[in-house]
Amino acid sequence: MSSKRRSGSETRNDILDAGWDLVSQRGAEASISQIAAAAGVSRQAIYLHFGTRGGLLIALVRRADELYAIREAFQDAQGRSDPIERLDAAIRAWLEFVPRILPVARDLIRLKSTDDDARAAWEDRMAELKSWMETLTLSLGEDDALAEGWSAKQASEFLWAHLSVQKWILLVEECGWPPEAAADRLRRTAISLLIKPARLDVPRP
Repeated sequence: MSSKRRSGSETRNDILDAGWDLVSQRGAEASISQIAAAAGVSRQAIYLHFGTRGGLLIALVRRADELYAIREAFQDAQGRSDPIERLDAAIRAWLEFVPRILPVARDLIRLKSTDDDARAAWEDRMAELKSWMETLTLSLGEDDALAEGWSAKQASEFLWAHLSVQKWILLVEECGWPPEAAADRLRRTAISLLIKPARLDVPRP
């Protein structure tokens, strides 16, 4: 009997998983041919599923969201009734996610000024992250938990920059901070700046 053929969705996921491993090891400049070989498919199969190299890179970074369940973690955080716990859980989820995507994210950052496909993939993820952070800070505003002087939009923009992959790289790789220390300081700083002082009277972990 012949071996079972992969379904379209299985082939697609195999390409993405092989592509993620390859880009993590060799960088986002990995070619379609290299990714196809790693996935055990033809170049034509990649174009069939993703259209272009840019489409592949965008699907690749979205696949990481699925594998590491970041959306589910964000949804869990957003469901917290206490605004400080909500912000705290959201920040923890993101800062646990950053080291997992760092090998690919670092290379997209490096290439985005010269590679249109890398830039498109990076901007796709950053747009969704900004949108999620604004949803989070809008909910903090609705709960009257934002500190004076912050609009929900300003708070979301600050949070997006404060928790950026670039800042993580500076603290952990350039300055040598232990990852746990960097995550803790970033989290505590964000909470102390964005939440009303009256809400912070009760000690938090």
